[in-house]
Amino acid sequence: MTADESPRRKVMSSPYLHRLQRRHFLLFDVLPIVGTVAAFGFLAVHPFGVTELVLLVAMWLLTGLGVTVGYHRLFTHRTFKAGPAVTTALAILGSMAGQGGVVSWVALHRRHHECSDREGDPHSPNLDGDGFVGRIRGLAHSHFLWMRRHDYPNIVHYAPDLLRNRAVVRVARRYDTWVVVGLLVPAVIGGLVSLSWTGAVSGLLWGGLVRMFVLEHIVWAINSFLHMFGTRPYESRENSRNGGVFALISLGESWHNNHHAFPDSPSFGLDWYRLDPGFWLIRGLAACGLAWDLKVPTPERIAARRRTPAPV
Repeated sequence: MTADESPRRKVMSSPYLHRLQRRHFLLFDVLPIVGTVAAFGFLAVHPFGVTELVLLVAMWLLTGLGVTVGYHRLFTHRTFKAGPAVTTALAILGSMAGQGGVVSWVALHRRHHECSDREGDPHSPNLDGDGFVGRIRGLAHSHFLWMRRHDYPNIVHYAPDLLRNRAVVRVARRYDTWVVVGLLVPAVIGGLVSLSWTGAVSGLLWGGLVRMFVLEHIVWAINSFLHMFGTRPYESRENSRNGGVFALISLGESWHNNHHAFPDSPSFGLDWYRLDPGFWLIRGLAACGLAWDLKVPTPERIAARRRTPAPV
């Protein structure tokens, strides 16, 4: 394994790492696409009903909150603090999403913020040239294709705090297991509710693979489209944008310019009227004494970064 000396000496690259990346890409990024196609084909055998809808929405919500509240706001940016039980639960739910182990995910995202929309950003859509072709190539890269092979950020450099957290490390070491659990849970529930193997398969498809497909593309769209299109109410050094129309389904992640302007804020919406389900959960945890030290920016700090009189 060799470290890239310039300009990205904080990352690593090797044939072994690239094999692992290709395997993850095929199993956890391509397979959900295949599973989604299969789910629609399986409708001829088992219809889509209330059970499938509940499993799809419930598993999307649980794993999505694991990613946005756990992986992103707690572990990556340390926007609030929580005890071991909440920390472990969020790490497990985020792992079940199938978007990477918690330590690796955090290292990649910290690397993204360090180099956002500049050389070294693992998934910028703005580094493939100008013009229509360059934009399409950049979108394809940032949305999906970058995961096939990329420089791996050194977790010792980017995530030393997590490596010292025994609970997080234990979850990270069993990442593949948690992904499988996230697939088996809806399968078992679907089978028990319908008392049939077809119900179990339907639960696996809709609550497992389709759910992964939906959540993945929502998250990936933040990296791709919201670094090209949308509003920029706040000053930030990269090209991040807000996409408020997607706030609910992205659990608040689509307030992306807000987030890049205030990465240490647990609130991505910043104002009460902006939908941010991730922050709602954090506030709920805080109300129960399960989260504390929420680093919400002051109105004065927000106003100082504002580019327009009324951000949208």
